Amino acid sequence: MTPDLITEILRQLLREALLLSAPLLLAAALVSFLLSLFQTLTSLQDQSITTVPRLATVVLILMVGMSWFVNHLLTYTRQLLIDLHRYIG
Repeated sequence: MTPDLITEILRQLLREALLLSAPLLLAAALVSFLLSLFQTLTSLQDQSITTVPRLATVVLILMVGMSWFVNHLLTYTRQLLIDLHRYIG
């Protein structure tokens, strides 16, 4: 296996990881920002005010988007296995 093929596999893997994690990370960051702004404006400093809604948002996105996540992973895995002959030699 040449270094170019290893680099290509790792680049594809990182791209897929970014595509799958981006919706969750962006939603959690947005909820955290909005709740932090709310806490600043109201002077409430309770940790559960930020933790519970952030976790609920991530769980909701996972539940709603699970079919997309799984289909995306299956497509990537299928394509990787189809191209396996290129990587083995």
